[in-house]
Amino acid sequence: MQLAKEGADVGINDIVRDSTADHTIREVERLGSKVSWHQANVGNSDDISRMMDEFEAEHGGIDIVVNNAVASVKNSFLDITEMDWDLEIDNALKGPFLLSQRAAKTMVAQRRGGRIVSISSVHAFWAQEYNLVYGVAKAGAVMITKSMALDGAKENIRLNCVCPGWVPTPMIDYHLSQLDDPKAFQARLERLHPLGLGDPEHIATGFVFLASDEARWITGIALPIDGGLTCGIAAD
Repeated sequence: MQLAKEGADVGINDIVRDSTADHTIREVERLGSKVSWHQANVGNSDDISRMMDEFEAEHGGIDIVVNNAVASVKNSFLDITEMDWDLEIDNALKGPFLLSQRAAKTMVAQRRGGRIVSISSVHAFWAQEYNLVYGVAKAGAVMITKSMALDGAKENIRLNCVCPGWVPTPMIDYHLSQLDDPKAFQARLERLHPLGLGDPEHIATGFVFLASDEARWITGIALPIDGGLTCGIAAD
């Protein structure tokens, strides 16, 4: 949404078109930007190619990619199944690699560079109980960003990632709803973030900055936007 506010035309992809997708499309249109809808599984290379072909036909090329797909498996490592592993890794690690690779090939052919920004997490840097596969995927997202940035620099393609702290999203709200005492857990989260809990716009601002010309000498970084969460353990 923030990119649309800055005047970018937007393609939106998800595995299903639900009310959230429809709302986002209407909001982008309200801002005056061109918007296209795509339905692809980012863990599938054929779906990625089809989605990119559709986007390029609709918009005439591509300059910015945001990798934001995720699945969330909450289990002890003793209970994680192979299916759990594949679901998370396909969405949060394989998907960003496949999409970045396919988009970068178009950017090279366009000969005007490009910007690719992926979403990682503070869980790339420290572990959390029942969050093994998610943490592995997000740590991997940091490293593939750095590795791809080395190759991308030769073609003026910048690749970076953002590592959010806890902010209210539908996925976070769902996980809170599964707890015995969600209010107590949220209060604990607020204490862990020295600046308090943020909101999705804080994260979006980081994406917009890294995709902008102001960040033209920045590539290969993992930017925490976490209200100070990863600074260390704050006193209660």
